[in-house]
Amino acid sequence: MGSVRNVQKLTVFAPATGKVIAEIEETSILDVPLYYNRGRNAFLKWSTLLIAERMSYLKKLKQIMVDEMEKIARIISDDTGKVLTESIVADIMPTLDAIDHIIKHADKVLSRQKAKTPLLLLGKKSYIEYMPRGAVLVIAPWNYPLQLAMVPMISALAAGNTVILKPSEVTPLVGKCIEDLFHRSGFPKGTVQVAHGGKEVGAAFTEGKPDYIFFTGSVRTGKIIQQQAAKDLIPTTLELGGKDPMIIFSDANLERAAKGAAWGAFTNSGQVCMSAERLYVERSVYDRFLELLKKEVEALCQGTDEDADVGSMTFPAQKTVVKEQLEDALANGARVETGKHPDQWKDGMFLPLTVVTNVDQNMKIIQEETFGPLLPVVPFDNEEEAVAYANDTVFGLNASVWTKDKEKARRVASKLVSGAVVINDVIITVANHGLPFGGTKESGMGRYHGESGLRNFCHEKAIMEDWGFMTAEIQWYPYKGKYPLFLNLFRSYFNDNRNWLGFAKNYLALLRKK
Repeated sequence: MGSVRNVQKLTVFAPATGKVIAEIEETSILDVPLYYNRGRNAFLKWSTLLIAERMSYLKKLKQIMVDEMEKIARIISDDTGKVLTESIVADIMPTLDAIDHIIKHADKVLSRQKAKTPLLLLGKKSYIEYMPRGAVLVIAPWNYPLQLAMVPMISALAAGNTVILKPSEVTPLVGKCIEDLFHRSGFPKGTVQVAHGGKEVGAAFTEGKPDYIFFTGSVRTGKIIQQQAAKDLIPTTLELGGKDPMIIFSDANLERAAKGAAWGAFTNSGQVCMSAERLYVERSVYDRFLELLKKEVEALCQGTDEDADVGSMTFPAQKTVVKEQLEDALANGARVETGKHPDQWKDGMFLPLTVVTNVDQNMKIIQEETFGPLLPVVPFDNEEEAVAYANDTVFGLNASVWTKDKEKARRVASKLVSGAVVINDVIITVANHGLPFGGTKESGMGRYHGESGLRNFCHEKAIMEDWGFMTAEIQWYPYKGKYPLFLNLFRSYFNDNRNWLGFAKNYLALLRKK
């Protein structure tokens, strides 16, 4: 009689209420080889489908999501603590828009592309083909558990890969929702698989030698994954943390900038890799802007109902990070402008929306990712100082510049070491699926969205063809008598003033030498 496997279960707590709302069976690490076998077997057929055939599955997936949008939004809200409006606007809408974008552009982006062939390779044609990689492992985070799982998943699937998703154990209900959506969309067995569990499960799948890894999460975990991937030469895309600066010049629309700062800092309770986590304001308007900002922040409503602006934190351990950064800043002279001192924080996952001033550039609150509702505001005196402050961290994911002077805005944007920059708005580049998304420095490596977001999930294959009419090529053996002809041929061709007559004469002479 065979042994009975001990089934582990994840207990799901609603962070906003603390109530147990579900239990989900974990995937056994003993099953990792089975997942990869199923994925690679399914790949043999899925990769051969026409792109249009693969798009038909995405169309069905999209329609189910549209039909069940409210149900999905409530699952996201229950699992993360974010408000319903953010569940729809920031998780569901970008996912639907990504599906639309891929359906519209996949055929053009992934089909064979013509490439130029140099004249020295006369008589040949050149192409690029995009060959799917195989079984792709997607490891997704908990802050936007639908969008940040499904966008890389559908990109990989569109390119002809099969996918294994490891959703965050912090938001497993959304992971189950994704699994159900793909199942009901009729994707062939083994094409999409979801593995549930914590760090041990994620590590086991990373060590299971996928053909590609797409990871979104912390810098620390990203480095661990990259080290493992390097051992097996597995290509990766890493979407990691951020400490995004927001630069406000004196000529900016200050009312708009204050509203943008409040939303950019506190949307999803600040749990956004592209949150405005550092606010730099030109000194001449610093006091005025601070009052405008405080007014906006103090008007925000935290809660769980449909009209609430800001929901709860999602991951309990993140509360400790926010608290430690704030305590460090206060111990070194910072002041709380909105919110409360950490000693006055209540139990639970709702944290005060905290604006902090009198902050030094070397404090943790400036240098380390917060991922919570904490916003330091710092004055600057000139453009050069603002750029220096903005570039002075190990991160470089997103940034924003606020000014009515277009020339200055574009000049500053070009100087920022960042994967993206928004002018007179915040965060929003990620919503444009035609733009590449990714970071610099410790904010990650690789890009998705845009053309590169599909082609990253492929091997680029270079193809050259010749009709084969001639019996030999000029560069083939024998070499006897060819050296001076090649010398003159290249001198004629590469000279700044090309000698076409000399080129033709030497080329014909080489043809006769074959």
